[in-house]
Formats: sequence, C-alpha cells, structure tokens
Amino acid sequence: MTGREPYLSIVRGDATPEEIAALVAALAARAAARDAGPAAPETKPGNWRNPAHRLRVGLPHGPGAWRGAFFPGG
Repeated sequence: MTGREPYLSIVRGDATPEEIAALVAALAARAAARDAGPAAPETKPGNWRNPAHRLRVGLPHGPGAWRGAFFPGG
C-alpha cells in the first residue's frame, strides 16, 4: 500500500468498479452544487412594519354582522 490512505473505502459489501464510479460522481456533483451555492430567491421585505396594520377596521353592519365581527372570513 502507498503512504497515502484512500479517501473512500468500502466498509461492507462488494462494490463493482461501476458502482464506485457512480458513488464518486454523485458525491462530486453534490460538492460542486454546494460550492456554487444556492441561488438566493428574490424576496420582498415583509409588511409587518406597515402602520396600516395598527388601524382598526370598521365593524360590519346588517344581518349576520356579529358573525363577521367575531369570525372574519367566515
């Protein structure tokens, strides 16, 4: 054996050279994708600081108004 230890080693089973090549290719592709970094999605800033959220909305009037006041959207 050379003075350098292998980077990968098969611990259990009997892998064929094709299986080892597929494993190395998959690991290399994953490392390349990680190094490239994920594309940061364009996100709009949150609307949580909008002062309009602090304003009260008028209560509904008419038949079923109590339901609209206490169960919005229902």
